[in-house]
Amino acid sequence: MTIASDAMLSSAARAREATVRRFALTDAIFRGLTRASAILVLVILGGVAISLFAGSWQALSSFGFSFLTTESWNPVTEKFGALAPIYGTLVTAAIAILIAVPIGIGIAVFLTELCPRPLRRPIGIAVELLAGIPSIIYGIWGLFVFAPFLQTTIQPFIINIFHGVPGLSSLFAGPPYGIGLLTSALILAIMVLPFITSITKDVFDTVPAVLKESAYGIGCTTWEVTRRVVIPYTRIGIMGGVMLGLGRALGETMAVTFVIGNAHRISASLFAPGTTISATIANEFTEADGDLYTSSLVSLGLILFVITFLILAAARYMLMRIDARTGV
Repeated sequence: MTIASDAMLSSAARAREATVRRFALTDAIFRGLTRASAILVLVILGGVAISLFAGSWQALSSFGFSFLTTESWNPVTEKFGALAPIYGTLVTAAIAILIAVPIGIGIAVFLTELCPRPLRRPIGIAVELLAGIPSIIYGIWGLFVFAPFLQTTIQPFIINIFHGVPGLSSLFAGPPYGIGLLTSALILAIMVLPFITSITKDVFDTVPAVLKESAYGIGCTTWEVTRRVVIPYTRIGIMGGVMLGLGRALGETMAVTFVIGNAHRISASLFAPGTTISATIANEFTEADGDLYTSSLVSLGLILFVITFLILAAARYMLMRIDARTGV
C-alpha cells in the first residue's frame, strides 16, 4: 500500500512538473513574441524615418532652413519651399479638430447618457459606418455637392456678415470659390468625427455605474455628472480618440485633394484655395522628373512625419502632466 501510494505521489509530482515546464515554455514564447513585435514596430518606424531623411537630403542640403520658410513652389526653376503645404496642413487639421471634438463628445454623451435604449444601437452603428466610407467618396461628394452648396449659400452669407469687421473680414474675404481651406477642413471634420465619437463612447461605457449613480444620488445633473465624473475618469481615452482623429486629419490625401484647390500660396482668408503636404505629394509625385524635385516631395513627407511625431509627443506629455497633477 505504501509503495503504491508513493508511486502515485511520484507520478502526480512528475505531472505537475511537466505542467509547470509547459506553462513556463509557453510563457517564455509569448514574452518573446510580444517583445519581438514591439521591437519590430520600432525598427519599422526607424526605417521609415531613415528612408525619408535619406530621400530628402538633396533638397535639405540645397535649400537649407529656407525650405521651411519659403512659399514659392516652382518645378520649372526648381525653387521649392514647404511653407504653403505646412500652413495648409496645420490650418485644415486644426479647424477639423476644433469642429469634430465637441460634436463627437456631444454625440458620445447623448448615446451613453440621454439616448433612449432602442435608438442607441442604430445611431451608434450609423456613426461607425461613416468611418468605413472611402476617402475618395468624401472627396467626390465634397467637390460636386458640398462645395457648390457652400459657394452659393454659406460663403456669400458669411462674407456679407463679417464684411468690415476687423480681423474677421480678412479671415472670411475674397470671392466664394466653394473650394478652399475651409471646405477641406469641414470635410476632414466629417471624416474624423466617427473615430472620435466611437472611441469616446467606448471609454464612456467603461465608467463604473456606481460612480455615476452616486453622483446622481447627491443631486447632480447630467451635465455635472458628465463634466465632473465621466470626462475626468476617461480623459486619457478621450485624448487617444482625439489624437487618432488628428492623425487622420493630418495625413488625409484624396478627400483634401478634391476640395482644397491645390494652390501653393498662403492667404489670410479661409475661403482661398491652398494645399497640404499630403495633397502636394499625391498630385506631383508621378510628375517629378528631376532628383531635386523628387527629393523636395520626400522632404514634405519627412516634415509631415516630424509634425505628427511632435504633436503626439506633446499630447502624451500633457497627459503625463495631468496625471501627475491629479495624483493618478
